[in-house]
Amino acid sequence: MWHNLLRDSRFFLLLLRFDRELADRVRVRRCPHCGAALHSARYERKPRGLPEGLPQEYDRRESLCCSADGCRRRVRPPSLRFFGRRVYLGPAFVLSCVMIHGITEKRAAVLRELVGVSIRTLRRWRAWWRKAFPSSGFWQAMRSRFAPPVDEALLPGSLLERFGQPEESKRLLAVLRFLAPLSAGATCSMDG
Repeated sequence: MWHNLLRDSRFFLLLLRFDRELADRVRVRRCPHCGAALHSARYERKPRGLPEGLPQEYDRRESLCCSADGCRRRVRPPSLRFFGRRVYLGPAFVLSCVMIHGITEKRAAVLRELVGVSIRTLRRWRAWWRKAFPSSGFWQAMRSRFAPPVDEALLPGSLLERFGQPEESKRLLAVLRFLAPLSAGATCSMDG
């Protein structure tokens, strides 16, 4: 079940590896503003929703900085771990909203024990999936890729179902890859 995946440190280590690969791909393309080389500029985050047994480096967000004087702009590669400015990791953000199926005190208590998320935060996340995400430019551009359409009233669960991988971990990984552009600053308010 999804509960087990949120406690699986091997899955979270896989996300770290993918984040590093995404950063390497962005680094090779050079600075999008001036064309200069990009250097590593990782910064520390204080993520919540981590399983036990992850290395301390897991808290560092992949980031790049232009090497040219006068530019020095930061470039944030997409991430499968960090979802925008949220302190909870991407898997916790997606799966918590799938597992609540309507917020009840009992379901909120299970999620609070599992990843430490409060009922208030769950309500904000649910509102984001129901309102902000469906009206975002990102979703407006991407939703036509799904036929038949994804049921927006059941997001993110309906999105997970559409990535019909047999294993839950592969399905979640596919959704995180799909949402990764949002983690790098695509147009959709992440403050929900």
